[in-house]
Amino acid sequence: MQLVSSQIETYLANSSMIRRMFEAGIELRKKYGNDAVCDFSLGNPDLTPPQAVIDKMQALVAEVAKPAGLGYMPNAGYADARADLAAYLVKEQESPLTANHLVLTVGAAGGLNAFFRAILTPGEEVICPAPYFVEYGFYAGNYGGVLKPVKSIAPAFHLDLAGIEAAITEKTRAIIINSPNNPTGVIYSKEELVSLAAILEKATARYGRPIYLISDEPYRFLAFDGATVPAMLPLYPYSVVIGSFSKNLALAGERIGYVAVNPQMPDCQQLVAAVTLTNRILGYVNAPCIGQRLMQAALGTSADATAYISRRRKMAQVLTEAGIEFTLPMGTFYFFPKVPGTVSDKQFVEMLTEQCILAVPGSGFGYPGYIRLALCVDEKFIDTARPGFIKAAAKARGN
Repeated sequence: MQLVSSQIETYLANSSMIRRMFEAGIELRKKYGNDAVCDFSLGNPDLTPPQAVIDKMQALVAEVAKPAGLGYMPNAGYADARADLAAYLVKEQESPLTANHLVLTVGAAGGLNAFFRAILTPGEEVICPAPYFVEYGFYAGNYGGVLKPVKSIAPAFHLDLAGIEAAITEKTRAIIINSPNNPTGVIYSKEELVSLAAILEKATARYGRPIYLISDEPYRFLAFDGATVPAMLPLYPYSVVIGSFSKNLALAGERIGYVAVNPQMPDCQQLVAAVTLTNRILGYVNAPCIGQRLMQAALGTSADATAYISRRRKMAQVLTEAGIEFTLPMGTFYFFPKVPGTVSDKQFVEMLTEQCILAVPGSGFGYPGYIRLALCVDEKFIDTARPGFIKAAAKARGN
């Protein structure tokens, strides 16, 4: 007897490898103890929120005690919260954004779902560089869209612009990029983004309707060695920025994000109205009221991310000692090293699991032959994992 849809049945059978490794970690901890398991599988930020968040949380006690203190607000979010966010984004995005260009959402995931619901007709395609955040395919598929990956150019994982241009057809509705990128840590240069925008300008003119460029930016705050993340909105009129405060304010569980529609976009208010509507009818209704106030109070601040600098350096040393090839990430808290020897990424993950090290196969991100390591753990676990990486890599090479 079939209890769920055939689509969800398929999704369940091919469920996220990240979550599978998370569950494997539970079993390993039961067997070997918490301190023996080095879990690099889940990108769950382990930072403390900035003081502005903590202070505002305490102040909110008095505010929510008032009548309707936790009540509804406009579906796009509090007007003053959107105005403050717009003023903050004007500098970051180098664009004259106002509250009328923003919709506050239930995290970036809610923003992506609301946006895809607003623009996609079943059968239309969303192009993305691979490797990519695994949920993109589900988000597009929720509304009949089809994710169409284009492999990035290893080892640095910059955009294959020729490949993207060749992938565009009359079915293409959007391209989504993520910079700094999960899982590779690459930051796309302004030059390659200008080239991408030119490709989309031509394709939009050729097919007579806009191909949207979605910039998914939850890791914008975490760029290393003085690297900068180029602003997308000035480069292409049909661009949209979708962001989140899960990482920079350590608010992952509070679910607060936004969709920022380019003011240069013709008839941009129609798109804002559409996303506001889909935000409501998908059942989100509005972004969490407490999250909006915490975000508003903490704009311009960030959780202390210096721990990631040290962890990045230490993980690079461990991988080098193990003879595992990698490109040093320019941003985010991930590494995406190449699998040593001739084994598959899933086989290498199994070898690491034997050493009580949890990683995620690159095939889960649309790029086999690599693994993802998340640095959301105490630095002591990188030290603990050192001999395990060395043994697993040697086994993979047949030594």
